[in-house]
Amino acid sequence: MVTIPVSHGLLLAGILFMLGLVGVMVRRNIIFILLSLEIMFNGAGLAFMVAGSCWGQADGQIMFLFLLAMAAAEVSVGLALVFQLYHRNNTLDADQISTMRG
Repeated sequence: MVTIPVSHGLLLAGILFMLGLVGVMVRRNIIFILLSLEIMFNGAGLAFMVAGSCWGQADGQIMFLFLLAMAAAEVSVGLALVFQLYHRNNTLDADQISTMRG
């Protein structure tokens, strides 16, 4: 069985996390921001999986399951907020929505 070196797995996890972070910072569309958050979650989950594989423990897989549950909750709440914001403002541009009214 061929294994992937730990450094390659962690490098890929770091690249995924950084791509997600750049997407959150650069994008203005709320749906793209949510997608970038999912990419960040996947990078963190991959890092947990690689670390657990390196140590020969199932802890990384258990943490990844918790991460998947958290990502599912984030998607459901995030999409509900997106639908509500679009219903009120007729746009998904974060710059136009950023003005808060009391």
